[in-house]
Parts: sequence; C-alpha cells; structure tokens
Amino acid sequence: MNIHEFQAKGLLARFGVPVPKGHECTSADQAHAAFTALGGPVAVVKAQIHAGGRGKAGGVKLVKSADEAKSVAKELLGKTLVTHQTGPAGQVVRRLWVEAGSQIAKEYYLGIVVDRAAGGPVMMASSEGGMDIEEVAANRPEKILKAAFGSKGDLSKAEAKRLAEGIGLKGALAERGVEFMLKLAKAFVELDCSLMEINPLVETKDGQVIALDAKMNFDSNALYRHPDVVALRDLHEEDPKEVEASKFDLSYIALDGNIGCMVNGAGLAMATMDVIKLAGGEPANFLDVGGGATKEKVKEAFKILLSDTQVKGVLVNIFGGIMKCDVIAEGVIGAVKEVALSVPLVVRLEGTNVEKGKTMLEQSGLPIITASNLDEAANRIVAALKR
Repeated sequence: MNIHEFQAKGLLARFGVPVPKGHECTSADQAHAAFTALGGPVAVVKAQIHAGGRGKAGGVKLVKSADEAKSVAKELLGKTLVTHQTGPAGQVVRRLWVEAGSQIAKEYYLGIVVDRAAGGPVMMASSEGGMDIEEVAANRPEKILKAAFGSKGDLSKAEAKRLAEGIGLKGALAERGVEFMLKLAKAFVELDCSLMEINPLVETKDGQVIALDAKMNFDSNALYRHPDVVALRDLHEEDPKEVEASKFDLSYIALDGNIGCMVNGAGLAMATMDVIKLAGGEPANFLDVGGGATKEKVKEAFKILLSDTQVKGVLVNIFGGIMKCDVIAEGVIGAVKEVALSVPLVVRLEGTNVEKGKTMLEQSGLPIITASNLDEAANRIVAALKR
C-alpha cells in the first residue's frame, strides 16, 4: 500500500523526524488560506499523487503570495499529471500540499528498503540528492553508501555516522544527520514499511536537516497492525480492478497485455504468464484466486478480468489440490453465463476431480476451449486471438 507525500510526512513527524510545515488542500481557497497561515514569504504548492517525477511534470510550483497559491491550485486541481511513473494515462490531481519554503543549501538522498540478500532492512544514503536513485546506481554506484540493520530498527550510531559523514555532512550537521537516520530506521520498522524514501533530504542554510520529500510503501500483510495507516488509503490512486479484487481477497495486478489470466497459486500464475509470453502472447494481469477459492470467488474473478477493456482473451489455468476442478468448472460456467462472454476462453484443469471438471465444461454448451497442459493452453489462446 502507498500513501501521499503529506501523509508520509505526518507519520514521520510522529517519530520526531524533521519535516517542513504544511497544509493539505482540496480547493483553491484552502491553498490561499494555507499560504497565509504559513506566514512565510514563499511556499511550495505540490500535487499529491502516488507517483514520482511530479516536479518535472509541472506538479510542484513555488509561489510568493496567497493569490499566486490560489491561482496555481486552480491550475493543478483536476489536472491529469503525466510522469514517468504514471504511464501515459496519467493521474488526476485531487489533493495538494502547500508547504513552507525551505532555504536549501544542499540536497542528499536517503532511503530504506528490505534487502533479501542482507536478510533485513538496508539504509541507503547518497550525496546525489534530487536524482532518481536508479540513475545514480547505474552511472555513479560509488555514490551510494549502505548500512544494514535489524528488524527492531536498531541501526547503530556508528553506522549512521559513517553514512552521514560519507555523504558530506560535517560537525553539527553530521550529528543531526545521525539522529535523522536513527529515527527514520525506527519509523521504518515500527510502521512495517517495505520502502521509505527521502529524496531530497536537505541541508538548510540555517544548519538544519529536513525531509523535503517523503515516500512510503507498506507491507500489506502487516496492515492489520496499523488501522491508522489503512485509514490513509486513497482508492482514487489505485486501479479500480485491483480495489474490487481486494474486496474478495483476490490477488490482482494489472499488466499491459491482452490475455487475462486466472490461476490458483502465485508460482503457477508467474509460470503461466511466462508460458503465454513464450507462445507469443502478452498477459493482461496477474490474478491468483488462492488455493481454497469458491465458485463465487471464481465468478467475481472472471467479472474483474472481463471488466478490463484491453482483455481480448482469457486463459484459466487451475491445479486442483485443495481446490477441486469441478468447483472451478462450476464457477467458470456460472461466470460465462452471467457476463455474456464475448472473447475466447481457454481452460486448463489438472488435479482433484479433473475428469469431472472437464466433462462439465464440455457438456456446458458454452464456447469454452479446453486444453490438457499449459503449453497447449497458451498456444490455443494466442491462436484464438489471431483469428
């Protein structure tokens, strides 16, 4: 789960991490009032969407008066912002963050990710702030310093000092940087984050270290421990199909292809997508209905698949272990009848009650193409789309 920048800053402030003052706004009048309340000579109006690259796309504006803040807010609210992370469709701006201006002396990068190789969280720091960390990693990898720490957020002061001094912080600034890093590590672990990014971390002209931007992703499996974080979820920023799938406990991720996939088990789903590509097709989604799906869940999964207008064909690949093939067949038949299927459908079943399931499909009188193995299923759905 992702949240907005202003929400991330609110969470960080709870842990004592220094962040600029600001106000959330959903109207131009609120932006006018926010500038006045901040009381400074300048402020920054920031579009709030779940994507990076907002500044380059015109979503971050410096303003020097309340009237200018109002004017910029009118321009941004309702605008579709297209960045390198939104894709060509872009994302509609529904919220703004009006933030006090900062006297920036130097920009740095600070981030934390869960690193499988390290077996836990790893903090990354770089003197190359304001840039995409991927670009720094590709072109100047020596500029990225790393420090692993434990699952209790126990980043050592020695390691934090090594990072702070390594990116160029000195004296009192280095001490403030160390405190910043220790608090950030604590917040990362206690909030069950999967990613935390401060880009840029800035050194101000009056000798402070603050988070000028903040991004957080959370481990969805741990959200039950954080109802306050769940309350920050913005459904406008998510794919409607993924939101609908979550209501039925379905694992769904939209992709760019035209072959809808319905599979039980994450490993089998990934293998299915690989075989589709090997056959010359492109998967439109990752959809795992789980090991114990009911016929009702299968029907809902089918509806979600077919609600995607780019889906031109569907491949169902089910291994019946806990889930029985006849239950899947019943769900598929019910779904096809209910949604008035208008695209080719290939079904491959294997496992418990497989013969019963196949017989049900064959005797349904519906335009369902069956296959005995995954290669055959992938080739048949790809061929069906070429007709």
